[in-house]
Order: sequence, then C-alpha cells, then structure tokens
Amino acid sequence: MKLVPLADRVVLKQLEAETKTQSGIILTSSAQEKPQEAEVVAVGPGTEDVKMEVAIGQKVIYSKYSGTNVKMGDDEYIIVKQGDILAIVE
Repeated sequence: MKLVPLADRVVLKQLEAETKTQSGIILTSSAQEKPQEAEVVAVGPGTEDVKMEVAIGQKVIYSKYSGTNVKMGDDEYIIVKQGDILAIVE
C-alpha cells in the first residue's frame, strides 16, 4: 500500500529526533523534542489555484501543529497542506 495525496496535500516522513544536544548531553526519549523537519515522500497534483512547489525527496520545515498523522505498517507519515510547509531546507 502507498499514500497518494489529493489536491494540494503533501505526505511527509518525519526525520529522527536528536538524541543528544550540541554540547554532548544525551537526551531521554521523553525529553526529545519532536522535530519539525521532514522529507517529502509524495506530492498531490495541486489545484487550479495552488501550484505545487515541493518535490519528492526534498527536506522541508512544517508548522508545529499542522497535518494528520498516519501510521502504515511500521512507518509513520504526516499529511499536510502545502500551505503548512514553511521552508525547503537546502
């Protein structure tokens, strides 16, 4: 099975949370902040009003409380509207 987004939606796979700080302190799983950075795994066709500006494989930063979490097998995905994506990481 695979996810095929409709309209101006994008399927993201969240990147792993940092396990230690820049100074080397190891964080427990409860202290790790969920990253807002993800990789694009699928892109909808867009609409007449919305041209899709992201592509599969790009890393993006998305709004903190946006999207719908979906679990398929062992993988977790987030489905967001393109407008909830704040930036492309280059």
